[in-house]
Amino acid sequence: MDFYAEKTSERKITSIFFGGGTPSLIHPKNIENILGHIAKRWHLDSQIEISLEANPNTEYPNMFSELKKVGINRLSLGVQALNEKDLKFLGRTHTLKEAYHSIDNVLKTFSNNSMDIIYARPNQTLSEWQEELRQITSLGFKHLSLYQLTIEEGTIFAKKGIKSLEEKKASKLYTFTKQFLKFSGYRQYEVSNYANKGFECKHNLIYWQGDDYIGIGPSAHGRIKLNNKFYALTYPRQQEQLSAIERAEELLLMGLRLSSGIDKNKFKQICNIELDNFINSDACKELCSKKLLINTQKTLRPSAKGLLFLDYIIKELCP
Repeated sequence: MDFYAEKTSERKITSIFFGGGTPSLIHPKNIENILGHIAKRWHLDSQIEISLEANPNTEYPNMFSELKKVGINRLSLGVQALNEKDLKFLGRTHTLKEAYHSIDNVLKTFSNNSMDIIYARPNQTLSEWQEELRQITSLGFKHLSLYQLTIEEGTIFAKKGIKSLEEKKASKLYTFTKQFLKFSGYRQYEVSNYANKGFECKHNLIYWQGDDYIGIGPSAHGRIKLNNKFYALTYPRQQEQLSAIERAEELLLMGLRLSSGIDKNKFKQICNIELDNFINSDACKELCSKKLLINTQKTLRPSAKGLLFLDYIIKELCP
């Protein structure tokens, strides 16, 4: 923190996120010390979002209230499933009873709250997901991160021969999720993220909109612009310079995940490249004609249908 504060101390911090691994294992006093040090080195925005990820089986008496006292104002709970069978399949170490206990305490303690769920599990049916999604929305979380399970090569699931849910079935689950959550008062603002109005995750928007962030801790990474040069940061102090083209590619990849898409003016401000000149214009026209993409004077964004084909769209648009 001190190393990067020397380079950026004049900047204002709008978000702090304790995530990756299980940060709820960190004692609240240590969280308080970290936050105190950040406040000494940088200016803090009056509306700063300070998030922490927690798992249900790490809870101890008064943990959430202690975290709130030391400065955490947004809590994201990694529940992942609302039935014992799938919790076990996903390798979660908490029970459904523990999950509901933590859910109750999070909702009582934090007005800004989120829950993570993994769906499109192998052999999961639409009717099973519909019932689980009804249970999820009945809880009253302000923000939901709902990720479809993908099986990557080299993982334990892949080695066991477990396969992802068939694409057409996964697509039906995704379409139902969007429709049902919209009806339930959740706006989809990113491919896998839904929120009540005003509860979009500020920190994740930093990634998707191309703003600067510093990663602190093992495996953490960041992106920062210093003296008009772009750097990819890896912990503890590695800085790899990126070209404007490389940064533009990242902005395209991340920005199209948002329902609002890419702000063309901001894109140019960040990398000094016109978005319309950067992308494959012929592919853009074709994608627009297929109603997968919406291109206006101010933004480039995927249509509701286009969000289902995002990997294909990005591949086509990249120069």
